Amino acid sequence: MKKKKILIGAVVHAVLILLAVIQVLPICLVIINSFKTHREIMANPLKMPSSLNLENYAAAWKYGKFANGFKNSLLLCICTILIVLFCSTIAAYALSGKRMKHSGIVIIYFMMSMTVPTQMFLFPLYAAYAKLHLIGNIVALSFILGATNMPLAVFLMRTFFMKVPSELVEAAQMDGASVGQIIRKVMMPIVSPGMITVSILVGLSSWNEFMLSSTFLQGERNFTAVLSFLALKGMETTDMGLMMAGASILVIPIILIFISLQRYFVDGMVGGAVKG
Repeated sequence: MKKKKILIGAVVHAVLILLAVIQVLPICLVIINSFKTHREIMANPLKMPSSLNLENYAAAWKYGKFANGFKNSLLLCICTILIVLFCSTIAAYALSGKRMKHSGIVIIYFMMSMTVPTQMFLFPLYAAYAKLHLIGNIVALSFILGATNMPLAVFLMRTFFMKVPSELVEAAQMDGASVGQIIRKVMMPIVSPGMITVSILVGLSSWNEFMLSSTFLQGERNFTAVLSFLALKGMETTDMGLMMAGASILVIPIILIFISLQRYFVDGMVGGAVKG
């Protein structure tokens, strides 16, 4: 029996290592090739670079206008995260426990909304935004991204609110605390891991978003980092070294941020999965 457990554990670890290599290898190849010239990449993309050539990074940053792209992406991510955290926290509090009549219908509505593709709303949203002169407005786009991320955020936050002991809420109510004070001073310290998890998920989704950004953010001055990279591809289609450097500039900050927040993300996902 012990040998069987060891064998199963070895197979599981081997599969996990293989999957990790499959995920990490393309990123490593992009970073390695970002230091090479176009000729070196075409000769052998798997070969290590002869020297750490930073000219590709300087050229990609300049021609891709990543400084403006990063600024717009950060603004979009921050606005979207704040919108989702505010709305999902209030909605999750109302849907947890027995605070709201017919909450099951609302939960089913959120579940159904997760299955509806965003492409169905592009034309009416674009028409409405064009009429309101909001095309190219990054803050206005963050409301659309907030709406698309809201169902998952509400479900995650609801599981955390359901874990809060009802005695704490009742004690706060007996002391005369309002709903806002209960959420702010009693609930939020307990559900903070869920808020961090939601922030990471929404931030990554907003940073990598392409379809809505390319539709509603017209003009180079409104480009996000992803759109800046695609614009670079359109200008320099033949220089693979430049393209690899641009991809590295786009990906490396996200990898570093995720690694630094990985512990909070895992804790939040595990904590939110305890009770549904």
